[in-house]
Amino acid sequence: MKIRLLQLSLMSSLAVFLACEPKQTETTTVASPDGIDRTVLPIKQPERVRYSELDVRNTTPPSRFEVTAPKDAPNVVIILMDDTGFAVPETFGGPAYMPTLDRLAKNGLTYNRFHTTSLCTPTRAALLTGYNPHSVSLGIITELATTYPGYSSVRPQSVTPLAEVLRQNGYNTAQFGKSHETPTWEKSSNGPQDRWPTHSGFEKFYGFLGGITNNWAPVIYDGVTMIETPNYAGYHFTNDMTNKAISWVSQQQSLQPDKPFFLYYAPAGTRAPHHAPKEYSAKYKGKFDKGWDVLREEILERQKKLGIVPANTKLAPKPKEIQDWANLSPIEQKLFARQMEVFAGFAEHTDYEIGRLIDAIEEMGELDNTIIFFIAGDNGSSGEGQQTGMFNEWTYFNGVKESVEDMMKLYDEWGTESTIPHMASGWAVATNSPFTWTKQVASDFGGSRNGMVVHWPKGIKAKGEMRNQFGFVSDVAPTIYEVTGIPSPKMVNGIAQDPIEGTSLAYSFDNGDAPEQHSVQYFEMGGNRAIYQDGWYARTIHAAPFLPEPYNTLQNDVWELYNTKEDFSLSNDLSKTDPNRLKDMQALFMKEAEKYHVLPIDDRRLERMIAEMAGRPTLLGNRTSMTLTKDMKGLGVDVFINLQNTSYTITSEVEVGPNANGVMVCQGGRFGGLSFYIKNGKPSFTYNLFGLNSTTLTSTQSLPPGKHTLGFDFKYDGGGPGRGGIGTILIDGEKVGEGRIERTQPSIFGVVDLADVGVDLGTPVADYGPSSKFSGEIKKVTVQRNGENAKSNTPPPIID
Repeated sequence: MKIRLLQLSLMSSLAVFLACEPKQTETTTVASPDGIDRTVLPIKQPERVRYSELDVRNTTPPSRFEVTAPKDAPNVVIILMDDTGFAVPETFGGPAYMPTLDRLAKNGLTYNRFHTTSLCTPTRAALLTGYNPHSVSLGIITELATTYPGYSSVRPQSVTPLAEVLRQNGYNTAQFGKSHETPTWEKSSNGPQDRWPTHSGFEKFYGFLGGITNNWAPVIYDGVTMIETPNYAGYHFTNDMTNKAISWVSQQQSLQPDKPFFLYYAPAGTRAPHHAPKEYSAKYKGKFDKGWDVLREEILERQKKLGIVPANTKLAPKPKEIQDWANLSPIEQKLFARQMEVFAGFAEHTDYEIGRLIDAIEEMGELDNTIIFFIAGDNGSSGEGQQTGMFNEWTYFNGVKESVEDMMKLYDEWGTESTIPHMASGWAVATNSPFTWTKQVASDFGGSRNGMVVHWPKGIKAKGEMRNQFGFVSDVAPTIYEVTGIPSPKMVNGIAQDPIEGTSLAYSFDNGDAPEQHSVQYFEMGGNRAIYQDGWYARTIHAAPFLPEPYNTLQNDVWELYNTKEDFSLSNDLSKTDPNRLKDMQALFMKEAEKYHVLPIDDRRLERMIAEMAGRPTLLGNRTSMTLTKDMKGLGVDVFINLQNTSYTITSEVEVGPNANGVMVCQGGRFGGLSFYIKNGKPSFTYNLFGLNSTTLTSTQSLPPGKHTLGFDFKYDGGGPGRGGIGTILIDGEKVGEGRIERTQPSIFGVVDLADVGVDLGTPVADYGPSSKFSGEIKKVTVQRNGENAKSNTPPPIID
């Protein structure tokens, strides 16, 4: 009987389905802006109908509401390389073979007067919103944030990212690679995650949070979850992220081929650490032996032949701090040439991986209707390597200089897992030719001029042409809004939006002679500042990235004046011949700076990396201790307790078996850090100083199986930053080891290898044996700071 009733029930359900099926109507979609207000997001769905009819068979199903992109809206791909100067790619006269960029340029448009902000975070903020960086509160990198409106790193609610606007208008969205826009104190599982990529419009994120990664051993997030680094032969992060990007877009097209996608691809190349597979570096063996002075001249000649620069362009003088190549010693020349070989190999390798992505899109049949913005750098090549380069980039952020002799010991390993290297600043100047300066110097085009190629066969008739209209990185988002038919929103989630500040470049696509529409633009970074107006350019060079102090106070800076329409490289200062114009442009800078939250200007340097000195929050606030539980990992700057330049105690409650091993708590990695761990049954502590030398203290006694309270107590010498102290190891309150740590790192261990409990992810601080994973059980680890962090405005002691 029950079976019969079930059969009748199924037949009845099928009858209802069949009776209703012919009455189904087409899905109602938002197919174009006509009649739909896309300026208010989210797009409001129609009022839901109320029914009085009891029987569904007597009704007509309502239309389904769905938001789709405007008809024929193209796919969008933004490719943003990192620290790649104007004259790095062959496409722009440089030495690095980058056939993918060249291929897109020959079938698209090349922009030779496109500008960034001179630093990564501000450039990315402007790129991904269409606003000036200070308007997005990201006028500086997040690690140097303060509480002032233009520098807080907290994106205002009145600015909605491009990805979120596209997502709410029917696009699938994904980001791969670098994300450096999340406030440092928000980068934990506690969040808030409003400013993480997946809460900023990207449905998919695979990459790293912060300015820097170790390409051989990155800390990777998939969405908001930190994952283990994939383990395969020849692993390199750029290859990994490209694989993930190709997989995502392939699946997107498989599932919804009629739905457009927005893919933001931001590799770590060519930002330090310069990590290139050896076969790529080997391609450039001997090509830079003539040095950076000859390279500058060769680049300028190629740029003239390619039409990248006018025929009358002169090389701007290089900074007085950069030595002539001929005056270097043979050992310096050998080391520095090797640094540039690795850098060029890194650029070519990055371009190769980008090419794999472009090929995949082409194989899907989507290349013609995909608008690609390939921006070769988020700023100029970096002079942060100082005059001699470095094998460990974190020495720069701690005010430490490495010796040429020590670096030469790693000559053959330069660019491999054994180094996180940077190149001498002379190469940065050369690869920013024909300009003078480098990354961070916003007031010189060597810091802010980057080559850009736009490729869109279906939408741009012109092929292989040059465009020389002035452009700024905030212009990309408005261009995308125009070509997709999607307006920048006026209201999002009930909050009025600030008017978009960039200017669409679409007017230049099919008219190379069109008058430029972006006529005024300020530049500012760490006191270096300038103003562009209708071809004229007023600027002041306040500070160099490779010097510890500014040239002048902000009040006493010396201003210069250039006519960029006649002087491409900024070689002819007209301030003396046209002082009235200079005065007017200085006033215009102040007006723009006030309008866009640039003021007050902050030119402090290393001290801004310390949250308390900068005034930004940390996750701990005023707490001086932190109790950690097992499996906590990836705790970064302004999340983990600050142990620099102070006394501290680490107390770990554990339960172990015989011959226990593994990390209890660590911070940093192979190139600087500390770790409290057990090895072969003995509690140990290692302080790794920049990867230059390590001090390990080990217990004289082994741990018997069972529950224990293990401690490490460090008493800091005091007297300023970077000093040493006495370390003591304790088992259940009894002293079992003691020793002296002569020096410590004054600023940070880095933002790549973070703090972990129960394991040491990324590169290891110490030699743990087969595994860093703790073999017993960690109940809790308490880290207690026992004093104020020493503060000083003077550079820390030099490590020889």
